[in-house]
Amino acid sequence: MTFIKISEAAKKLGVSSRRLQQMCKEGEIDGAVKEGRLWKIPENTVLPEKRESIKSSLPLPLPVGVSSYVEAVTNYYYVDKTLLIRDFIDTLPKVSLFTRPRRFGKTLNMDMLRVFFEKSDRDTSVYFQDKAIWRCGEHYRAFQGRYPVIYLSFKDVKYSNWEDARKDISECLASEFARHAELADSSKCNAREKTYYQSIVSGTPDGVDLSRSLSMLSSMLHKHYGEAAVIIVDEYDTPIQQGHLNGYYQEVVDFIRNLFSGAFKDNSDLAYGFLTGILRVAKESIFSGMNNLKVQTIMEPRFSSYFGFTKDEVAELLAYYGKSEKLNEVCEWYDGYRFGNSDIFNPWSVINYVDEGCVPKAFWQSTGSNEIIGEIAAAATPEITENLRRLMQGETVTTYIDTDVIYPRVTENPASIYSFLLITGYLKNAEIVPQADGNFMCRVEIPNKEITFVYSKEILSKVVPIQSQSTAVKIQQAIFERDFKKLQSAIEEFIVQTISHLDGSNEGFYHGLMLGLCSAVNNAYRLKSNREAGFGRFDIELLPLFPDLPGFIIELKATREKSVDLEKLADEALEQIKDKQYSLEMQEAGVKEIHCIGIAFRGKEVCIKSE
Repeated sequence: MTFIKISEAAKKLGVSSRRLQQMCKEGEIDGAVKEGRLWKIPENTVLPEKRESIKSSLPLPLPVGVSSYVEAVTNYYYVDKTLLIRDFIDTLPKVSLFTRPRRFGKTLNMDMLRVFFEKSDRDTSVYFQDKAIWRCGEHYRAFQGRYPVIYLSFKDVKYSNWEDARKDISECLASEFARHAELADSSKCNAREKTYYQSIVSGTPDGVDLSRSLSMLSSMLHKHYGEAAVIIVDEYDTPIQQGHLNGYYQEVVDFIRNLFSGAFKDNSDLAYGFLTGILRVAKESIFSGMNNLKVQTIMEPRFSSYFGFTKDEVAELLAYYGKSEKLNEVCEWYDGYRFGNSDIFNPWSVINYVDEGCVPKAFWQSTGSNEIIGEIAAAATPEITENLRRLMQGETVTTYIDTDVIYPRVTENPASIYSFLLITGYLKNAEIVPQADGNFMCRVEIPNKEITFVYSKEILSKVVPIQSQSTAVKIQQAIFERDFKKLQSAIEEFIVQTISHLDGSNEGFYHGLMLGLCSAVNNAYRLKSNREAGFGRFDIELLPLFPDLPGFIIELKATREKSVDLEKLADEALEQIKDKQYSLEMQEAGVKEIHCIGIAFRGKEVCIKSE
């Protein structure tokens, strides 16, 4: 580091030497050193007020992984969702359940509601005075800071046994009781209530007392503050899902039914209740008799724009960071969801995309647990398996969507996989027809490029046998290197290891085999099968998702006859591609380099010809 004298620095910075020397003494000049009686400071020193000015002119950081509302609005770029509060106040449902896919802003919104409604020793209105809700008028402001609030999150209650899950739920409740320490010696609460309070905080309640905890806490808060309580439970269904997967479903359902019944059903100490989750668990299993519950699924128009980003919000965010030219790319990758009447972008992926330099990739994959989907997929019928393949190829599937779910019955109807995929964010509803039973007939499809990549890894691989990792790597390398000898070797290796001579009975068998193998490259290609093109229907097409990649048309032939020359059969497949002009679709899409591949099979023998 280069240092300069005080006199030289003072002249450069436009302040007096005496002032600069005093700033050094007070530690306001970063990197300043004292040699004897003289100060030296770094040549590139910037005055503190200048540093603050530079800092304030820099764009705010993006809230990657931030779920605290106060932290988000204080230190980060915040997409204003406070009109959710306005729309809630306009309708005032007693208990609201919001179901949305993971990473769509549920926790941040629930914390926003907590900060808005909760009574506090400090003025929390400052966190809303520059937000849309404050501009709505005094009627809405009157709700701010008005109620005691109970806030619970079950998002981390993920255990393999009920004993540990119950212990963690007990800890969550104890922490929330302790947050309301004013109740420990409240003159408004009686001795029995205070004894109960201490038993919860100390973690020593029995099962009955624990299941009554939300009811008792809301009662004590109502007495202490003279206002009924707001109760918020975030990710309520996490322990239920874990119970189903790990064999303690009935225990967790019985407990949560009693816990929620005391909190939300006929509770005179409840002002309003809010719950969030990914799935709606059917009323008869958890919300029995709760006639005051209003469920807001992704199919409902009310509140539809408040979970996830709208196109206008994404455009504004990109403009703020000087990336407006990236809007089309963001639309291709992260748009496509349809919640109620709103077109929605995945907020987690948009934020990560901008934060990581606007390089598109599948940020959403592996951000949650998909064991339930895997369980349903394992029971998929051949028809469902084929439909899941068709979805991967960019087609739509019309299906019945049931928004009520009871976990133990999910495998009884394999068609429920479409409902799960829609609710959990792997599909979008392209068209909805409401049914008399309250459910829907929907035309569903994959929403965007990101989910195209995620879909094969997390969904299709669970219903279609996928090759070993080593074979997958070889196939990827062969395709990207245009090395068709290596491709033939990889296919032969897979066939020898996995099928018998009896398996290779017809072209349809090999077609399914090749679809599974080609899924190895679905992070760079859209896989299509049996689609019309030119003057016929090709077997398989690999349409590149990036402009610098080649396209591939694959035609398959199969025979049982030993007298048939496989090389000639592969040549016939290759000629069919050219004669039928299967590559016309790719040419019209602007693909400049197209490879035609003819593959002939007999038992475990393979021959590939390319052009």
